[in-house]
Amino acid sequence: MHLLTLFFGVVLLPKAYTLKCYECVPGISGTCTDTSKECPLRGQQCGVIKVTSYAVGSKILDVNSKSCALAEECVEASINFGIANTVITSKCCTSDLCNNQPAPEPSKSNPNGKMCFSCDGQQCTNTLNCERNEDYCISSKVNAGGQTVTMKGCASKTICSKQTTQTAGALGTEISCCRGNFCNSASSTSAGLLLLVAPLVSLVMLS
Repeated sequence: MHLLTLFFGVVLLPKAYTLKCYECVPGISGTCTDTSKECPLRGQQCGVIKVTSYAVGSKILDVNSKSCALAEECVEASINFGIANTVITSKCCTSDLCNNQPAPEPSKSNPNGKMCFSCDGQQCTNTLNCERNEDYCISSKVNAGGQTVTMKGCASKTICSKQTTQTAGALGTEISCCRGNFCNSASSTSAGLLLLVAPLVSLVMLS
């Protein structure tokens, strides 16, 4: 009798409530059209994300997307190599179709007091003032154009922890983060500036 009650309880149990959110995944053109979808997982929220990249002071990429997201995926993150940097901003909400507005613009890029080494195509001895929530120094060896390129700079905690695997896939197989001024020790490199900028595009598209 107890088994029968359990069986009918499971069968007749109402479907767990999930949100309905707008989904918009940009293609190569960088644009997309909103469609509505029911989130596949209970606990997911409606999210919007903006990925903005700059190179030598000019904006080179500005991608906006919408989808279902876990709360921990709604973060503000930044990775900065001096000549090129990428900022991720996002926002989550918890009602049906609430992600109808774009993600917020990146916060103003004021120095935060942290300092790391960065590379200029010849040496990795330049001083880089970290900005926003960049409180880690980052080092990476990247394969760009058939050459191994050393990249150093500042990164936020999100880039160095939860997204380490994803970041490593975008920037190369060797990536490390550390805390403390100039902890990403200086070294030389023989890459040109364009080779240093190129991997940032990969990071943006995988984010």
